[in-house]
Amino acid sequence: MKKLIPIIFILPLIFACNKDKENRYTRNSLEYNLYQGSDFNYEGKVTLRELVSGQLEMHIELIGAKSTEDYFFPAHLHFSTYDGPDSPIAFQLNPINNKDLKSTTILGMMSNGQNLDFEAFKNFDGHIKIHLAESGPDYNVILAAGNIGLNDNSRESFEREAISICLPTY
Repeated sequence: MKKLIPIIFILPLIFACNKDKENRYTRNSLEYNLYQGSDFNYEGKVTLRELVSGQLEMHIELIGAKSTEDYFFPAHLHFSTYDGPDSPIAFQLNPINNKDLKSTTILGMMSNGQNLDFEAFKNFDGHIKIHLAESGPDYNVILAAGNIGLNDNSRESFEREAISICLPTY
């Protein structure tokens, strides 16, 4: 009986925590694939969820080699398709931690001054690129890339050799 009393008090707390987390989001979400962009074996998934505030949360999860060392892969949301020349950065995403290969970013104002809501994001002409490094020659190594928004995100349409080099400017 003594063991049952703490359980009765703890169970509601567990369910309340889960409920609060789910109450952060609306039912609106989108998923996109990221495809291997170089000889490094990384690909992944992007999940976009609408917060009840109307903001957008972008979660990136890569599949590939993890590390115990502290290292972060830069991630960018770009205008245009992954093969479009001179596609400027639309939004600097939080870097991907090499320990768990995950990153979460709340999107804000983009480099063109626009804020996207969920409906506008579905029609956004853009793509995501994950770089090996923040600068230097390894900046041009794209670990993973994929179109988002209105652009074709299918594996059949992806051509690794067609990935354009990023402009490190906004």
